[in-house]
Amino acid sequence: MEFQLPISISPLPRPIRYGNKILLIGSCFTEHIGGALADWKFDTLQNPNGILFDPASVVSSLESYIGPERYGPDDLFFADDLWQSWRHHGIFSGIDREEVLRGINASQERAHGFLNEADWLIITLGSSFSYRLKDRSAQILSGAGFPGMPVANCHRAPQQGFRKHLMTVEETVLALEGCLQRLFHLRPEMHVLFTVSPVRHIRDGVVDNNRSKARLIESVHQLGGKFERVYYFPAYELVIDVLRDYRFYDIDMAHPNYAATQFVLEKFTESCIDAGSRELLDEVKQLVVARRHRPRHPSTAAHARFMREHYERAAGLARQYPFLRLEEELDYFAVLQRAQAGFPGE
Repeated sequence: MEFQLPISISPLPRPIRYGNKILLIGSCFTEHIGGALADWKFDTLQNPNGILFDPASVVSSLESYIGPERYGPDDLFFADDLWQSWRHHGIFSGIDREEVLRGINASQERAHGFLNEADWLIITLGSSFSYRLKDRSAQILSGAGFPGMPVANCHRAPQQGFRKHLMTVEETVLALEGCLQRLFHLRPEMHVLFTVSPVRHIRDGVVDNNRSKARLIESVHQLGGKFERVYYFPAYELVIDVLRDYRFYDIDMAHPNYAATQFVLEKFTESCIDAGSRELLDEVKQLVVARRHRPRHPSTAAHARFMREHYERAAGLARQYPFLRLEEELDYFAVLQRAQAGFPGE
């Protein structure tokens, strides 16, 4: 008997491989994919503006990296004792305006440099709802932004300062299509992979959440029909239609839990990463797990052998694959070897 709805995921015609530079942007589910790829030692840059949910914010951020756009004092507003940006997540907020600007502009420079060399752009869209500054919101604007401007994060500002707008399929396609054209002009070699986050936005209500997700799915499929280098990975469908059970959600009933995200990552690996890189990935995973291992008896000869063997494996992989960033593993195994097993220092 079948206890899961089968789903067929076509492999990418040009799969992701080690040595590719991968820029990831979008909702909190971006961090599950991006975090895993970073753990597996792929060359990634993740969410230079912080977490973004709606297409308007994603487009605004990506286009700002092309220049790159520089932010000045007038782009920040002061609220709750912090300097903040309507186009950035709260991780960029701070009490020192100049420090906030330095952090934002440094991230812009990193994103610009990375985008110019990126082989893959992975975009995870979370919601079709876009929040816009209202016309008469001078108390909230505080000199930053303009009426009608889409905001990436409301920073807990009073709700009456914003208009909640459900983007149409036509709006979403038009915005993303123009952005992709500019990106492909900048970086003709780049490929784009869209996903839609399976996180339920329950504050919108079940009906409006489904309307929102449906518009995103239709939009990215239309874009896939317009561009040869644009693909879709069904993270949303894997959780909603294949797992389709609340035991795969966290206690908030909105976010997929560890088992669900691991299931999605397994399917992502199978369909989006090439065979040779998957073999190497298995070796890298073993090293990462070994580095995180906390020994019960660190002073034993058995543990010393464990450390020596994994140091040699990491050093061998680093020699064979110079693009792998294994410095953390090499330092960890080397330091503990010297400290616990009497290995000579340099």
